[in-house]
Amino acid sequence: MLTASAYAATSPTEPLAPTTVERRDLGPRDVLIDIKYCGICHTDIHWVRGDWGEKDYPVVPGHEIAGVVAEVGPEVTTYAVGDRVGVGCMVNSCGECGPCRQGEEQYCTNGTILTYGSIDRDGTLTQGGYATHVVVDQDFVLRIPEGIGLDEAAPLLCAGVTTYSPLKRWGAGPGKKVGVIGLGGLGHVAVKIAKAMGAEVTVLSRSLAKKDDGLRLGADHYYATSDPATFEQLAGTFDLIVNTVSAELDVDAYLNLLTVNGTLAIVGATPKFSLNRSSLVRNQRAFAGSQIGGIRTTQEMLDFCAAHGVGAEVEITPAGKINEAYDRVLASDVRYRFVIDTSTLGTTS
Repeated sequence: MLTASAYAATSPTEPLAPTTVERRDLGPRDVLIDIKYCGICHTDIHWVRGDWGEKDYPVVPGHEIAGVVAEVGPEVTTYAVGDRVGVGCMVNSCGECGPCRQGEEQYCTNGTILTYGSIDRDGTLTQGGYATHVVVDQDFVLRIPEGIGLDEAAPLLCAGVTTYSPLKRWGAGPGKKVGVIGLGGLGHVAVKIAKAMGAEVTVLSRSLAKKDDGLRLGADHYYATSDPATFEQLAGTFDLIVNTVSAELDVDAYLNLLTVNGTLAIVGATPKFSLNRSSLVRNQRAFAGSQIGGIRTTQEMLDFCAAHGVGAEVEITPAGKINEAYDRVLASDVRYRFVIDTSTLGTTS
Protein backbone atom coordinates (compact mmCIF):
# COMPACT_ATOMS: atom_id res chain seq x y z
CA MET A 1 0.00 0.00 0.00
CA LEU A 2 0.93 3.64 -0.50
CA THR A 3 1.11 5.89 2.54
CA ALA A 4 -0.19 9.40 1.78
CA SER A 5 0.21 12.49 3.92
CA ALA A 6 -3.15 13.98 4.83
CA TYR A 7 -5.21 16.13 7.19
CA ALA A 8 -7.97 14.36 9.13
CA ALA A 9 -10.78 15.05 11.56
CA THR A 10 -10.71 12.84 14.64
CA SER A 11 -13.94 14.10 16.25
CA PRO A 12 -16.63 16.76 15.71
CA THR A 13 -14.96 19.10 18.19
CA GLU A 14 -11.23 18.72 17.55
CA PRO A 15 -9.41 20.68 14.82
CA LEU A 16 -8.21 18.79 11.75
CA ALA A 17 -4.64 17.58 12.18
CA PRO A 18 -1.81 16.10 10.10
CA THR A 19 -1.86 12.34 9.67
CA THR A 20 -1.16 9.61 7.12
CA VAL A 21 -3.60 7.32 5.32
CA GLU A 22 -3.10 4.01 3.55
CA ARG A 23 -4.24 3.93 -0.04
CA ARG A 24 -5.15 0.52 -1.46
CA ASP A 25 -2.83 -1.30 -3.82
CA LEU A 26 -3.46 -0.40 -7.43
CA GLY A 27 -6.09 -2.75 -8.89
CA PRO A 28 -6.41 -3.63 -12.58
CA ARG A 29 -8.84 -0.75 -13.25
CA ASP A 30 -7.48 1.72 -10.72
CA VAL A 31 -5.82 5.09 -11.24
CA LEU A 32 -3.30 6.53 -8.78
CA ILE A 33 -3.62 10.31 -8.66
CA ASP A 34 -1.00 12.74 -7.41
CA ILE A 35 -3.32 15.34 -5.88
CA LYS A 36 -2.32 18.94 -6.55
CA TYR A 37 -5.34 20.81 -5.19
CA CYS A 38 -8.46 20.02 -3.18
CA GLY A 39 -11.33 22.42 -2.64
CA ILE A 40 -12.92 23.03 0.74
CA CYS A 41 -16.67 22.51 0.41
CA HIS A 42 -19.17 23.57 3.08
CA THR A 43 -20.24 19.92 3.07
CA ASP A 44 -16.81 19.02 4.47
CA ILE A 45 -17.45 21.25 7.45
CA HIS A 46 -20.97 19.93 8.04
CA TRP A 47 -19.64 16.38 7.89
CA VAL A 48 -16.63 16.64 10.17
CA ARG A 49 -18.40 18.81 12.74
CA GLY A 50 -21.31 16.40 13.09
CA ASP A 51 -23.99 18.73 11.74
CA TRP A 52 -25.58 15.84 9.83
CA GLY A 53 -25.49 13.28 12.60
CA GLU A 54 -22.91 10.87 13.93
CA LYS A 55 -20.07 9.98 11.55
CA ASP A 56 -17.11 7.63 11.59
CA TYR A 57 -13.71 9.03 12.57
CA PRO A 58 -10.95 9.58 11.77
CA VAL A 59 -11.89 10.86 8.33
CA VAL A 60 -9.97 12.79 5.68
CA PRO A 61 -12.46 15.16 3.99
CA GLY A 62 -12.32 16.52 0.47
CA HIS A 63 -14.30 15.74 -2.68
CA GLU A 64 -13.08 18.47 -5.01
CA ILE A 65 -9.85 16.81 -6.12
CA ALA A 66 -7.62 17.92 -9.00
CA GLY A 67 -4.28 16.36 -9.87
CA VAL A 68 -2.18 14.34 -12.27
CA VAL A 69 -2.17 10.61 -13.01
CA ALA A 70 0.88 8.98 -11.39
CA GLU A 71 0.20 5.33 -12.26
CA VAL A 72 -2.51 3.18 -13.84
CA GLY A 73 -3.61 -0.43 -13.49
CA PRO A 74 -3.06 -2.87 -16.39
CA GLU A 75 -6.69 -2.77 -17.55
CA VAL A 76 -7.02 1.04 -17.53
CA THR A 77 -7.74 2.30 -21.03
CA THR A 78 -9.02 5.81 -20.40
CA TYR A 79 -6.07 7.49 -18.71
CA ALA A 80 -2.29 7.56 -18.90
CA VAL A 81 0.48 8.81 -16.63
CA GLY A 82 0.65 12.60 -16.75
CA ASP A 83 -3.02 13.20 -17.58
CA ARG A 84 -4.79 16.05 -15.77
CA VAL A 85 -7.67 14.52 -13.84
CA GLY A 86 -10.17 15.11 -11.08
CA VAL A 87 -12.37 13.26 -8.61
CA GLY A 88 -15.68 14.56 -7.32
CA CYS A 89 -18.13 13.41 -4.68
CA MET A 90 -18.24 9.73 -5.70
CA VAL A 91 -15.66 6.98 -6.11
CA ASN A 92 -17.93 4.03 -6.87
CA SER A 93 -21.49 2.74 -7.24
CA CYS A 94 -23.14 -0.58 -8.03
CA GLY A 95 -23.22 0.10 -11.78
CA GLU A 96 -26.27 -2.13 -12.17
CA CYS A 97 -29.34 -0.32 -10.82
CA GLY A 98 -31.58 1.92 -12.92
CA PRO A 99 -29.96 5.23 -11.96
CA CYS A 100 -26.45 3.85 -12.55
CA ARG A 101 -27.39 2.52 -15.99
CA GLN A 102 -28.81 5.95 -16.81
CA GLY A 103 -25.57 7.70 -15.83
CA GLU A 104 -27.01 9.03 -12.56
CA GLU A 105 -24.65 7.25 -10.18
CA GLN A 106 -25.31 9.82 -7.46
CA TYR A 107 -28.75 8.25 -7.03
CA CYS A 108 -27.52 4.63 -6.94
CA THR A 109 -30.27 2.62 -5.24
CA ASN A 110 -27.71 0.27 -3.72
CA GLY A 111 -25.72 3.12 -2.20
CA THR A 112 -23.22 5.45 -3.82
CA ILE A 113 -19.71 5.14 -2.37
CA LEU A 114 -18.77 8.69 -1.46
CA THR A 115 -15.22 10.00 -1.76
CA TYR A 116 -14.93 10.12 2.02
CA GLY A 117 -16.88 8.67 4.91
CA SER A 118 -18.33 5.68 3.01
CA ILE A 119 -17.60 1.99 3.31
CA ASP A 120 -15.52 1.11 0.27
CA ARG A 121 -15.63 -2.15 -1.68
CA ASP A 122 -12.78 -3.54 0.45
CA GLY A 123 -14.64 -2.77 3.70
CA THR A 124 -12.53 0.24 4.67
CA LEU A 125 -13.69 3.81 5.23
CA THR A 126 -13.09 6.01 2.20
CA GLN A 127 -10.71 8.90 2.76
CA GLY A 128 -10.86 12.07 0.71
CA GLY A 129 -8.70 14.63 -0.98
CA TYR A 130 -7.04 16.56 1.84
CA ALA A 131 -4.14 14.27 0.98
CA THR A 132 -1.22 13.87 -1.37
CA HIS A 133 -2.52 10.83 -3.28
CA VAL A 134 -5.68 8.85 -3.90
CA VAL A 135 -6.53 5.61 -5.74
CA VAL A 136 -9.80 5.60 -7.69
CA ASP A 137 -11.53 3.29 -10.17
CA GLN A 138 -11.09 4.70 -13.68
CA ASP A 139 -14.86 4.98 -14.17
CA PHE A 140 -15.01 7.64 -11.44
CA VAL A 141 -12.06 9.71 -12.63
CA LEU A 142 -12.76 12.87 -14.65
CA ARG A 143 -10.55 14.44 -17.30
CA ILE A 144 -9.71 18.10 -16.67
CA PRO A 145 -9.28 19.77 -20.07
CA GLU A 146 -6.41 22.04 -20.93
CA GLY A 147 -7.33 25.69 -20.71
CA ILE A 148 -8.53 25.57 -17.12
CA GLY A 149 -6.16 25.61 -14.16
CA LEU A 150 -6.19 22.69 -11.76
CA ASP A 151 -6.78 25.05 -8.84
CA GLU A 152 -9.85 26.71 -10.36
CA ALA A 153 -11.09 23.36 -11.68
CA ALA A 154 -11.07 21.64 -8.28
CA PRO A 155 -14.28 23.27 -6.94
CA LEU A 156 -16.06 22.48 -10.20
CA LEU A 157 -15.98 18.79 -9.22
CA CYS A 158 -18.69 19.60 -6.65
CA ALA A 159 -19.87 23.21 -6.91
CA GLY A 160 -19.66 23.19 -10.70
CA VAL A 161 -21.69 20.07 -11.36
CA THR A 162 -24.12 20.87 -8.52
CA THR A 163 -25.15 24.04 -10.34
CA TYR A 164 -24.62 22.90 -13.94
CA SER A 165 -27.04 19.97 -13.52
CA PRO A 166 -30.20 21.98 -12.71
CA LEU A 167 -29.27 24.74 -15.15
CA LYS A 168 -29.05 22.20 -17.94
CA ARG A 169 -32.02 20.10 -16.81
CA TRP A 170 -34.41 23.05 -16.70
CA GLY A 171 -33.23 24.71 -19.87
CA ALA A 172 -31.06 27.70 -18.97
CA GLY A 173 -30.05 29.32 -22.24
CA PRO A 174 -30.77 32.16 -24.67
CA GLY A 175 -34.13 33.79 -24.03
CA LYS A 176 -34.36 32.38 -20.50
CA LYS A 177 -34.29 34.39 -17.29
CA VAL A 178 -32.42 32.67 -14.45
CA GLY A 179 -32.29 33.75 -10.83
CA VAL A 180 -29.51 32.60 -8.51
CA ILE A 181 -30.17 32.80 -4.77
CA GLY A 182 -26.88 33.56 -3.02
CA LEU A 183 -23.45 34.53 -4.31
CA GLY A 184 -21.19 32.16 -2.39
CA GLY A 185 -19.20 29.04 -3.22
CA LEU A 186 -22.05 27.55 -5.26
CA GLY A 187 -23.77 30.74 -6.35
CA HIS A 188 -20.79 32.40 -7.98
CA VAL A 189 -20.22 29.32 -10.15
CA ALA A 190 -23.94 29.18 -11.01
CA VAL A 191 -23.78 32.77 -12.24
CA LYS A 192 -20.79 32.04 -14.46
CA ILE A 193 -22.28 28.87 -15.94
CA ALA A 194 -25.76 30.31 -16.50
CA LYS A 195 -24.26 33.33 -18.26
CA ALA A 196 -22.05 31.06 -20.41
CA MET A 197 -25.21 29.13 -21.38
CA GLY A 198 -26.66 32.38 -22.72
CA ALA A 199 -29.27 33.10 -20.05
CA GLU A 200 -30.14 36.47 -18.56
CA VAL A 201 -28.88 36.12 -14.99
CA THR A 202 -30.05 37.81 -11.81
CA VAL A 203 -28.47 37.38 -8.38
CA LEU A 204 -30.88 37.38 -5.43
CA SER A 205 -28.82 38.07 -2.31
CA ARG A 206 -29.65 39.27 1.19
CA SER A 207 -27.86 42.55 0.58
CA LEU A 208 -26.07 44.45 -2.16
CA ALA A 209 -22.66 43.92 -0.51
CA LYS A 210 -21.42 41.67 -3.33
CA LYS A 211 -23.15 43.48 -6.19
CA ASP A 212 -19.94 44.59 -7.89
CA ASP A 213 -18.60 41.02 -7.76
CA GLY A 214 -21.86 39.60 -9.07
CA LEU A 215 -21.87 41.90 -12.08
CA ARG A 216 -18.19 41.23 -12.71
CA LEU A 217 -18.82 37.48 -12.70
CA GLY A 218 -21.51 37.83 -15.35
CA ALA A 219 -24.80 38.69 -13.65
CA ASP A 220 -27.03 41.08 -15.58
CA HIS A 221 -28.94 42.20 -12.49
CA TYR A 222 -28.49 42.09 -8.72
CA TYR A 223 -31.23 42.52 -6.11
CA ALA A 224 -31.36 42.51 -2.31
CA THR A 225 -33.92 40.04 -0.92
CA SER A 226 -33.96 41.95 2.38
CA ASP A 227 -35.90 44.64 0.49
CA PRO A 228 -39.60 43.67 0.25
CA ALA A 229 -39.87 45.73 -2.95
CA THR A 230 -37.66 43.16 -4.69
CA PHE A 231 -40.40 40.53 -4.51
CA GLU A 232 -42.99 42.95 -5.84
CA GLN A 233 -40.80 44.20 -8.67
CA LEU A 234 -39.68 40.74 -9.84
CA ALA A 235 -42.99 38.87 -9.51
CA GLY A 236 -43.51 36.49 -12.44
CA THR A 237 -40.05 37.14 -13.88
CA PHE A 238 -37.95 33.96 -13.87
CA ASP A 239 -38.07 30.76 -15.88
CA LEU A 240 -35.71 29.13 -13.37
CA ILE A 241 -34.42 30.01 -9.93
CA VAL A 242 -31.55 28.01 -8.42
CA ASN A 243 -31.24 28.22 -4.64
CA THR A 244 -27.62 27.79 -3.58
CA VAL A 245 -27.80 28.85 0.07
CA SER A 246 -28.09 26.69 3.17
CA ALA A 247 -30.31 29.10 5.12
CA GLU A 248 -34.03 28.78 5.80
CA LEU A 249 -36.05 29.68 2.72
CA ASP A 250 -39.46 31.27 2.21
CA VAL A 251 -40.36 29.07 -0.75
CA ASP A 252 -43.70 30.82 -1.36
CA ALA A 253 -41.98 34.17 -1.87
CA TYR A 254 -39.59 32.75 -4.47
CA LEU A 255 -42.25 30.67 -6.24
CA ASN A 256 -44.10 33.92 -6.86
CA LEU A 257 -41.07 35.20 -8.78
CA LEU A 258 -41.48 32.44 -11.38
CA THR A 259 -43.22 32.63 -14.72
CA VAL A 260 -45.90 30.13 -15.72
CA ASN A 261 -44.19 26.70 -15.83
CA GLY A 262 -41.16 28.12 -14.00
CA THR A 263 -39.04 26.00 -11.65
CA LEU A 264 -37.45 26.69 -8.27
CA ALA A 265 -34.59 24.20 -7.84
CA ILE A 266 -32.95 23.55 -4.48
CA VAL A 267 -29.27 22.57 -4.47
CA GLY A 268 -28.17 24.10 -1.17
CA ALA A 269 -28.52 22.14 2.07
CA THR A 270 -31.61 24.12 3.10
CA PRO A 271 -32.42 23.08 6.69
CA LYS A 272 -36.03 24.30 6.74
CA PHE A 273 -38.52 25.87 4.39
CA SER A 274 -42.18 26.87 4.31
CA LEU A 275 -44.47 26.04 1.40
CA ASN A 276 -48.10 26.88 0.71
CA ARG A 277 -49.63 24.43 -1.76
CA SER A 278 -51.49 27.19 -3.59
CA SER A 279 -48.18 28.86 -4.43
CA LEU A 280 -47.03 25.65 -6.07
CA VAL A 281 -50.22 24.97 -8.02
CA ARG A 282 -50.72 28.54 -9.19
CA ASN A 283 -49.36 29.05 -12.72
CA GLN A 284 -48.12 25.44 -12.88
CA ARG A 285 -44.88 26.23 -11.08
CA ALA A 286 -42.49 23.50 -9.94
CA PHE A 287 -40.48 23.08 -6.75
CA ALA A 288 -37.62 20.66 -7.32
CA GLY A 289 -34.35 19.35 -5.94
CA SER A 290 -31.06 18.40 -7.56
CA GLN A 291 -28.00 16.59 -6.22
CA ILE A 292 -24.60 16.97 -7.93
CA GLY A 293 -24.57 15.00 -11.21
CA GLY A 294 -23.47 11.67 -12.61
CA ILE A 295 -20.01 11.04 -14.03
CA ARG A 296 -21.17 11.68 -17.60
CA THR A 297 -22.74 15.00 -16.63
CA THR A 298 -19.70 15.99 -14.58
CA GLN A 299 -17.39 15.43 -17.55
CA GLU A 300 -19.76 17.38 -19.77
CA MET A 301 -19.66 20.23 -17.25
CA LEU A 302 -15.85 20.28 -17.18
CA ASP A 303 -15.68 20.34 -20.97
CA PHE A 304 -18.26 23.14 -21.08
CA CYS A 305 -16.43 25.21 -18.48
CA ALA A 306 -13.10 24.82 -20.24
CA ALA A 307 -14.63 25.79 -23.59
CA HIS A 308 -16.21 28.92 -22.08
CA GLY A 309 -13.37 29.96 -19.77
CA VAL A 310 -15.35 29.24 -16.61
CA GLY A 311 -13.49 28.41 -13.43
CA ALA A 312 -14.11 28.92 -9.73
CA GLU A 313 -12.86 32.05 -7.98
CA VAL A 314 -10.38 30.58 -5.53
CA GLU A 315 -8.17 31.47 -2.60
CA ILE A 316 -5.26 29.05 -2.21
CA THR A 317 -4.55 27.97 1.35
CA PRO A 318 -1.73 25.85 2.78
CA ALA A 319 -2.67 22.72 4.71
CA GLY A 320 -1.63 24.31 7.99
CA LYS A 321 -4.44 26.85 7.68
CA ILE A 322 -7.31 24.43 6.96
CA ASN A 323 -8.92 25.03 10.36
CA GLU A 324 -8.66 28.77 9.88
CA ALA A 325 -10.21 28.36 6.44
CA TYR A 326 -13.13 26.44 7.99
CA ASP A 327 -13.80 29.33 10.39
CA ARG A 328 -13.64 31.82 7.55
CA VAL A 329 -16.08 29.79 5.44
CA LEU A 330 -18.55 29.79 8.34
CA ALA A 331 -18.07 33.56 8.61
CA SER A 332 -18.64 33.99 4.84
CA ASP A 333 -15.12 35.41 4.64
CA VAL A 334 -13.95 33.91 1.35
CA ARG A 335 -14.32 35.05 -2.23
CA TYR A 336 -15.38 32.42 -3.19
CA ARG A 337 -13.83 29.00 -2.62
CA PHE A 338 -10.84 27.86 -0.58
CA VAL A 339 -8.54 25.41 -2.34
CA ILE A 340 -5.82 23.52 -0.47
CA ASP A 341 -2.37 23.38 -2.04
CA THR A 342 -1.60 19.76 -1.25
CA SER A 343 2.13 20.23 -1.84
CA THR A 344 2.13 21.65 1.70
CA LEU A 345 0.99 18.32 3.15
CA GLY A 346 4.38 16.62 3.01
CA THR A 347 5.78 13.65 1.11
CA THR A 348 4.67 10.05 0.59
CA SER A 349 6.56 6.91 1.58
